[in-house]
Amino acid sequence: MSYIQLPVQIIPRKITEYNLEVFYPAVVGGVNPEVMQKINREILDLVNHLITEQGYFQEPKTTQVNGYFEIKTNERGVLSLSIINYTYRYHAAHGMTIIKSLTFDIESGKVYELGELFKPESDYLKKLSDIVLKQIKEREIDLLGEFKPVKPNQDYYIADKSLVIYYQLYEITPYVFGFPQFPISVYEIQDIINEDGPLGVMLING
Repeated sequence: MSYIQLPVQIIPRKITEYNLEVFYPAVVGGVNPEVMQKINREILDLVNHLITEQGYFQEPKTTQVNGYFEIKTNERGVLSLSIINYTYRYHAAHGMTIIKSLTFDIESGKVYELGELFKPESDYLKKLSDIVLKQIKEREIDLLGEFKPVKPNQDYYIADKSLVIYYQLYEITPYVFGFPQFPISVYEIQDIINEDGPLGVMLING
């Protein structure tokens, strides 16, 4: 993976149905056509999965879904983005939001799971969990029960030179805390980073 790479070109697209309006990103340039198709298919699959998971197709007349996206990184051959879907069911006390993220190598279209960002033999889960727990204590974040360590399929995205670990609503904190997010500088974990992965190129200055 080379860090000398122009950003990909992205436009918003929209899915509109009764009680549903979801904006999502589509790559339209900056990669070869096969990779572009692969990336866009992964994004759309995730969007449709969230709509299904939130129960819209089961009860479209009483379930309202609104969605949008955020581009977190689009540089150095890395595209990291978040899909945010808000659902409200009629007569519910409040709506529910889900955030899911994807991190791509834009040369191949590969989606990176958390563990693939680190060296194979590194104890990355313990190191990340220790950092997150330290931030929880420093920021005085109230937990729902015991701390849940970082998992191999933990939600994350990459923003500039940081890995951001996050949890869903109610996963570890009361609703009032929203989505607990924990930014970790690549320099804090550089000894365990897979140099050929998305975090590796973020270590390079320039």
